[in-house]
Order: sequence, then C-alpha cells, then structure tokens
Amino acid sequence: MMIAKQSIKFLVVLFILTASFAVFANGGDHENQHAEGNQIDTQEEINEYIAHHLKDSHDFHFYTNNATGSHFGFPLPVIVWTSEGLKTFMSSEFHHDDAGHVIVEKDGVKLTKIHSKIYELEAGAHEVTLDDHHHATNAHKVLDFSITKSVFGMLLAGLLMLLGFGALARGYKKGHVPTGIGRFLEPLVIYVRDEIAKPNIGEKKYRKFMGFLLTVFFFIWILNLLGLTPLGFNVTGQIAVTVCLAIFTMLIYMFSGSKDFWAHTLWMPGVPVLLRPILAVIELVGFVLIKPFSLLVRLFANMTAGHFVVMSLIALMITMKEAFGPVASTGMSLVLALFISVIEILVAFLQAFIFTMLSSLFIGMAVEEHEHH
Repeated sequence: MMIAKQSIKFLVVLFILTASFAVFANGGDHENQHAEGNQIDTQEEINEYIAHHLKDSHDFHFYTNNATGSHFGFPLPVIVWTSEGLKTFMSSEFHHDDAGHVIVEKDGVKLTKIHSKIYELEAGAHEVTLDDHHHATNAHKVLDFSITKSVFGMLLAGLLMLLGFGALARGYKKGHVPTGIGRFLEPLVIYVRDEIAKPNIGEKKYRKFMGFLLTVFFFIWILNLLGLTPLGFNVTGQIAVTVCLAIFTMLIYMFSGSKDFWAHTLWMPGVPVLLRPILAVIELVGFVLIKPFSLLVRLFANMTAGHFVVMSLIALMITMKEAFGPVASTGMSLVLALFISVIEILVAFLQAFIFTMLSSLFIGMAVEEHEHH
C-alpha cells in the first residue's frame, strides 16, 4: 500500500513536468496532410505521412475519405497565451485559407499554424507571409499549453495507473491476496522490486526509490503499448518526454548521493593529486550529461525506429504494388507488419525494463556506502 501511494505521488509530479516539456515541443498536425483527401501513392508522400505520425499533433486524425476529402478523428483543446491573454478553443476551429494556411480568429486575435506550430499574426494582417525559408515574417510564436495528442496519452496512461495502483492498494486492505487487476499488477511490482531495485540499490535503501522506479516502469510500458493501438500515440518517441524522464532520474541520484559518492567523485582517492581535478570534471560530466543522455536517446531512438519500421512495412502495399500486384503486395505487407508488431509488444516491455534498470543502477551507484580499510 505504501509503494502504491509513493507511485501515485511520483506520477503526479512526473506528469506535470513531462506535459510541460511536451506542449512546448509539439509538432505535426493533419494541416500538413492532403487537405483535398488525395490518395497517398508516392514515396515522398509516404515519407511525409510517416513523419507526421511520428510527431505530436493538436488533434487525432484516423483516416481521410478520398472521395469527399473529409477527415475523420476528433479535436483536442488548444490553450495558448497571446498578446491579448489566454485563448482557448478546439483545434477543429482551424481552417485553411486560400493560401493553404490555417487561420482562426479569437476575440480579435488571429492565430495560424505553420508546420504545426501556433503563431499569432501581427495587428492588421489578414494572411501569412513567408520568407524564402518558409518562416513567417508577420507572425510570432505564442506560449502553447494545448492538450496535444502526447499530453492526452500521458493523461490516459496516468489514469490507468491511478486506477490500477488504487485497486492494488484497496486489495491489500482486504487481505494479503489481491483480487481483480491487483493479481496482474502484483507480479510485476514484485519483479521490479526483486529483480531491479534490490540487486542494484541494495536491501537497505531500495524502498525509498521503489515509488519512482514503479512509476517510471509502468508509465513507459503503458505508453509504449498505447503506441501500438490505432490511436497512433508516439509519446515515448517524443524527445521532450524522454528528456524529462532522464532529468528525473538524474535529479534523484544527484540529490540522493552519499558522502562517499561525492568524495569519490570530487576528490578521487588513490590517484595522484594533480589528476584528481581532471577526474572530478570527467565524473561530473558523466553523471550530469552522459548518463541521462544515454537514457533519453535509447528510449527515444528505439520507440521511434519501431514506429517507423511498422509504418514502412505497411507502406509496402503501395510501393510494391506495381512489381508484385495489389494482392501479393498487400499480403506481404500485412504479414511483415503483423510480425514486427508482435515483436514491438516485447520491445514495449523491454524498453521500460531497460530504462528502469539503468535508473536503479545509477541510483545504486550514488547511494552505495563504500568500505574504508
């Protein structure tokens, strides 16, 4: 029960920070897709569509009716801070003007989306003007606090975790054997405790960090699984989210470091005095930059590559249609995509395990008490 409460506390703080990072780094929206509903049938259009899927967006776009050009999905709330204060509306209010830009007017403020970033037009401007590099010359960025697709995914993952851990805590109140969803969660909690936390942090100090480790493990795992659904989430493939997760780990092991850890880091014993300042700088760079960087890049790169491979295999039915015919290319594409999707289910768990394992390892290195002879 104590572990469940700790996980809920870490989850609340984790969501606030990751959501803040994500809304400032969002991109990708169906504004960049074919507004008229044209069929995607060239390699360039396929690459553009895959790139769109890998990015964040202000709405959910499931598919387009090629006959009518209608988009099917649902909008998300847009929350921006402009020169006239806070403006809120649904992303469905954006519409294309004659130049192909999306414009919305809210209480005298005109907003536009350019490459999925929201800008405010200057006073008196009625259309967007771009320079040779496709940068707006008569608009400036606004503070974007919108509920994007990635933020929505984190909210959903957080809700599932709150419900799951809450049910597990209530199950322990009734008896030693949990029921319902608790039967599924308990083996995973025990696995994180016995196979990750205890071996890397130690029997004496592991409980202090169990809430964080459980939160990170289930948060990443659920988001990875959501990325395999037709909703098209790619939350752990957003660099802002993985950066925030890595910063969390860094702050925990830096502020939890023992006296021995800092003594060995800043003034390493057993080496010549002249080398100690140099080694101190190297050690600090490793703990502040290299270790967090390895955490964030591994998760980001693996999940992004997985989505890219799955969508590329699905696109084989288009690119290989002329060579093998529509039936053979479609069958080949579906079989390969299904095979990779099954592997991605394993990768979803594996990446959550690796991130949690390395986090516990770094924490264990910081809190370890060294023997003095």
